[in-house]
Amino acid sequence: MEIRYISSDDIEKISELVWVVFSEFVAPGYSEEGVGTFKSFVQPEELKKSIDNGRFFILACFEEEKPMGTIAMRDNCHVSLLFVDKEYHGRGIARKLYEEAVRKCKEENPGLDEVTVNSSPYAVEIYKRLGFEITGEQATQNGITFAPMRMRIRR
Repeated sequence: MEIRYISSDDIEKISELVWVVFSEFVAPGYSEEGVGTFKSFVQPEELKKSIDNGRFFILACFEEEKPMGTIAMRDNCHVSLLFVDKEYHGRGIARKLYEEAVRKCKEENPGLDEVTVNSSPYAVEIYKRLGFEITGEQATQNGITFAPMRMRIRR
């Protein structure tokens, strides 16, 4: 198992992984608008733009060249995507990805004191197990329903 920044060669595989996992676990609770909004966000060309603009980085956990899971961070403090292939659920991959992402965020932002996420209703319990707490009421924007959450970072 290897965790690394994704390369341009990985973008298609990462987009597909995120879409497959989202479709099975998250999409059933979203409106058609929300599914469409999310699908647009995770298209390979959109992921590439997000990386190229410098506000995002994406890490993935690979078994050989197969992505097992991925995490995308915005502005070195906000989880934008965290998805693990169904075949690898329950193996601590989300936690490993998150811990490595926070380590990299701290390198760029040594004063980092919290990480935020807008969690889908499906993932709230997963984020709670990572140490996040809900910080506000559930909301919906562009069909995407989410609970704002944060995790304080120890220095």
